[in-house]
Formats: sequence, structure tokens, C-alpha cells
Amino acid sequence: MPEPALDVEALYRRYGPMVVRRCRFLLRQDEEAADVAQEVFVKLLKHRDRLTEKHPSSLLYRMATNLSLNRIRDRKRHEELPGDELLNGIAGLAHLDAPLLLDRLFGRQPESTRTMAVLHHVDGLTLEEVARECRMSVSGVRRRLRLLRDALRAMGGPALPGGRP
Repeated sequence: MPEPALDVEALYRRYGPMVVRRCRFLLRQDEEAADVAQEVFVKLLKHRDRLTEKHPSSLLYRMATNLSLNRIRDRKRHEELPGDELLNGIAGLAHLDAPLLLDRLFGRQPESTRTMAVLHHVDGLTLEEVARECRMSVSGVRRRLRLLRDALRAMGGPALPGGRP
């Protein structure tokens, strides 16, 4: 006879605080820890028919640990380079001068640099993903984006929200 599906609600009431503590310990951020803890129980709901109630605290602890470590790994993949806030600020400007500034900036750069900038700063791809897409090395992409930031700074760059140049 197959075992009944897990009672996720009961597990949440009993082990929810433990899962949140584990996530908070690893992530060091309350809001992110709450998100990951919620993700643990969502995954538990999705797979409750395949899981048994043998040692639920160990299962939840391991799930919280793995999902937290994945989140930390993702953070490192999406780290911004120094100066990225300047380019990200331009990408988010609704200012009328932004298109003129971008035309001036990109007019001095190879077409592939424009592609890299859009993929990274607008579409949110990691440097590794941009490198794969553009068939370049990560260091080559990093160098091109750094040169683009330097060119923007040399042009004086626009004032960004928050008063930063």
C-alpha cells in the first residue's frame, strides 16, 4: 500500500522556524531567508507525493541548506562590476537626453560592444552568458564593458537618480 502524501501544513507549523533559522544563518539577510524558506516548502508541496515522512527535519534542513547555497552562488554570478551602476542607471533613464547620450557613446564602440552591454545591463545576463552568446572569453567581455564604462565617464555621463554622476 502506498504511503500517504506528506502533510506539508503540519511540517510547516512544526519545522518552519528551523528552516528560516537555517536560511538566515547561511544568507545573513532576513528577507532573502524568508524567500528561500518559502521556496523550501513550495518544493515540498510539489514533490509531496514522492516523499515520505521519515526524518522530515533532516530533509527540510538539507533542502534549506541546498537552496540557500544555490542563492549564494547565484548572487556571486550576478555580482555587478565597479561602474555598472552608471550603465544600469542610463538603461533605466526615461530622460530625453538618454538616447542622444547612448548614440554618442555607442557611436565610438564596436557593434559587438553594444550587444554585450544590452545583454548584460538590460537583459540581465551574467558575464559568462554574454561571453557564450558573443563567442568571446569572459575576460574579453569584462574588458569591453570596462572600456564602455570608462568612455561614459570620459563623456561626463548623465546625472543618475540619487544625484550620482
